[in-house]
Amino acid sequence: MLALIWPGAHAQTPEPAPTPAPAPAQRIEITGDRGSDTDQRRRSTAAKIVIGRDEIERFGDSNTLEILKRLPGVTVPGAPGRGGNPRLRGMGGGFTQILVDGERIAPGFSLDAIPPEQIERIEILRAPTAETGARAIAGTINIVLRESFRRRVNDVNVDVQDEGGEVSGGLAWTRNDSIGGNWVASSSLSLSRRNFVNQSTSRRTDVDNDSGGVVLERDGTSRSVNQRAGLHAAARLQWRGDAGESLLLSPLLIASRTDTTSRGTLTNAPLDYASNQIDSDGRFTLQRLNANVNQRLGSGGPRLEWRAGISRSHSRGDSARRDFDEGGATLRRIDESTDNRDRSHTLGLKASQLVGEGHQLVGGLEFERNRRSDGRTTLIDGVPQLTEFGDNLEAATRRYALYGQDEWAISPRWAVHAGLRVEGIATEGEGANGIIDSNTSRVATPLLHTVWKFDAASRDQLRASLTRSYRSPNLGQLIGRPSVNRTDPAPGINSELTADSAGNVSLKPEVAIGIDIAVERYLAEGGVLSVNLFHRRIDDLIRNVVALEDVSWSPGQQRYVARPQNIGKATTQGIELEAKFRLDQLIDDGPRTEIRANASVFRSRVDAVPGPNNRLAEQPGGTANVGADHRFRGLPLTVGGNVNHTPGYRTRLEADRVILQSQKTVLDAYALWTFSPALKLRLSLSNSLAPDTSATTIVDSGTVTEANRTTTRSFVNTQLRLEMKL
Repeated sequence: MLALIWPGAHAQTPEPAPTPAPAPAQRIEITGDRGSDTDQRRRSTAAKIVIGRDEIERFGDSNTLEILKRLPGVTVPGAPGRGGNPRLRGMGGGFTQILVDGERIAPGFSLDAIPPEQIERIEILRAPTAETGARAIAGTINIVLRESFRRRVNDVNVDVQDEGGEVSGGLAWTRNDSIGGNWVASSSLSLSRRNFVNQSTSRRTDVDNDSGGVVLERDGTSRSVNQRAGLHAAARLQWRGDAGESLLLSPLLIASRTDTTSRGTLTNAPLDYASNQIDSDGRFTLQRLNANVNQRLGSGGPRLEWRAGISRSHSRGDSARRDFDEGGATLRRIDESTDNRDRSHTLGLKASQLVGEGHQLVGGLEFERNRRSDGRTTLIDGVPQLTEFGDNLEAATRRYALYGQDEWAISPRWAVHAGLRVEGIATEGEGANGIIDSNTSRVATPLLHTVWKFDAASRDQLRASLTRSYRSPNLGQLIGRPSVNRTDPAPGINSELTADSAGNVSLKPEVAIGIDIAVERYLAEGGVLSVNLFHRRIDDLIRNVVALEDVSWSPGQQRYVARPQNIGKATTQGIELEAKFRLDQLIDDGPRTEIRANASVFRSRVDAVPGPNNRLAEQPGGTANVGADHRFRGLPLTVGGNVNHTPGYRTRLEADRVILQSQKTVLDAYALWTFSPALKLRLSLSNSLAPDTSATTIVDSGTVTEANRTTTRSFVNTQLRLEMKL
């Protein structure tokens, strides 16, 4: 902050006169910021999209996944608002690096645990950089939590919502304040109670390939009522010194409890059971503390940034399942308890040095250690199961990274960002009878980004990136403990459609070579038009492979088991279009209606799987969004809406196994009435079309074709929210 003092002027007359008192000094405060979302995007050499508070709070979304699904190139699988973590470019299974405040999230953590009120901005990097990390084959989503400002303000939001007849509510509070001369602090707290219903039906049909006759037909229903209570607390305490030094402490606490009652039925076939009831409760806590210290070595010396973090997450769950026959008599009781703990430690040092006008060198090193303890007990009618795996299995990873990058604005029209990152990874996982297997690997990732402006004052620019990136197996994939399918329980036979699952400690990281090319036009007053092309060539692709195995949990009878394996090479490419503008920028005297539209087309091929449709698992053919916002003249009313569409698609996972996914269209709308700058009322409708979605898995064994179709129902979410500044 810079203060300029302007002295008052003295009046002069031909006649001698008393000198007037000086006018009061005027204090002018000049404050700097990082610029608008569009400015940040335009200035970045690496391709980056920035979504700020205005867009985050536009629809009054009840969870972060609802915001992300409308962003360019982002898809969110499953039911609206509850589909799991987002994917860039449709690439599921961890291809997208997800960060919170620049740190990777804990295993098992979902972004829907972060309330939108706690988010300062969302950054999407379409290609990796040496500094942000190369574990980003599809790209990176970085969620930046609310920051500290000197302006004292309290934001309070209160909401009530209805979904499928279940009423929920929440309270969010954020405060910024100054503490003394050099300290600023922010704190935030969110409390929520979310009730929702999950409802689905399924049909299993087996057909004899020779006769065409149906040899098995089985119908199922499932309905669960979920009650989730959540707490999210975060703070940022920052000290800024006079010489540019700074200290930042960022504690974070997330806690939730979910209680679920589920009932299901199976009919129309010889069955191991006819119906079931599952009562379960789960608890999740995440505790994290990050520290950041900035200092400069001498006058004109390099700037050092030290980063350290510690994270602990703990998830516990208990479930009691009862299977009944057609007469309602209890056939069996299955009691399961899980206790999973994840611990993470990180340490990093970054040094940056200006070596000329618009030229900076950056280098750094990082250390990270993650350890997961997987505890599980299973009792069937009181008898322990899978005892050869013990009650607790562990997996761990150790990672180091060295990186350097050169950021150089060679001319007003041309900027280059070149880097090299080397990472070493050591993993170990525990299987049956305490046997521990380990694996080590090293990945070198050169990275090059460049921006070319068509002329020095041009709003048009060309981007290009050539990168190498990778994805390492997650700790859950390394643990050998199986998960036994309960539709066809062990011991006994199952099918590919009801395969058990287990880990594989021998997995190697996937490595990809990528190229991105984009043309961008920045409109006057903040609009943007862009076209982006991308291509990735992936080695050592990881995919779950289903095969018959001799297993300890079914002596004398082989079971189908799905295990992750490296299966070879794959290719994906696509085009991403984006437009954001106001109508009066295109039409003379047009309305000041903001238009947002984006569309993406994805294509992929897995070499080890015969075509057609041998695409990457869970990657749709594309996605599209169209949205608009309009503020009425003379009225304190703003309305808006957005349509998100993901087309249906077919994926061949193996030569004999195909998945069909139905299309999904989601309509959101809102109306905002502004009583004053300090008081607003927002009505939001999410998932207004409430579409049903379905997924069908088809397995052709040569003699029999098995097909299982599951249809999931979704519900409209209606929310009323009061927004106050105190």
